[in-house]
Amino acid sequence: MIAFLSGRVASRGAGTAVIDVGGVGMTVHCTPATLARLQVGEQATVATALVVREDSLTLFGFADEDERDTFERLQTAGGVGPRLALAMLSVHTPDALRRAVAAEDTAALTRVPGIGRKGAQRIVLELKGKLGEPVGGETAAPAQPAAQEPLPWRPQVVSGLVNLGWSTREAEAAADAVAAEAGEQADVAALLRSALRRLSRV
Repeated sequence: MIAFLSGRVASRGAGTAVIDVGGVGMTVHCTPATLARLQVGEQATVATALVVREDSLTLFGFADEDERDTFERLQTAGGVGPRLALAMLSVHTPDALRRAVAAEDTAALTRVPGIGRKGAQRIVLELKGKLGEPVGGETAAPAQPAAQEPLPWRPQVVSGLVNLGWSTREAEAAADAVAAEAGEQADVAALLRSALRRLSRV
């Protein structure tokens, strides 16, 4: 298992980043909040999980070990693969997921694209007691937004929503709707979750 990567961030796109580790570019799939913390050209360390399939080896990157461990435990529920687990962590922090499962809050789980009511009920049933107790607040660590451009968080929120399956038009409308909640220096993770809540009510 590759437990973490440490190196220079070579590039960052919608849903992925490339980290230069000793001259080798490693592609990692991350949540929008984690991507927001990875600045191109700077050194970074991300906790990782390697998913092995017959035809692929895919690395997923996380802000910390708690997020990675939650990602792995989520996949013990039937129907939850790595992509859906990553989507769950894009919408909710690990603590928020622990609270939702413990409280049997299926409404919170259905805010994740790809999870319906029955799926949420199955997840609660299969994961109750497996995710552990909440250890902190519900908000994610503040992201480091790009500077020197108006509303620097907006492209990250839009690309994050598109990567989760929403259309560009829907993503841009949701980003505009949450713009009043933020100034130029914004918590991308919190804005993304707010935009997802708005889209889930449509």
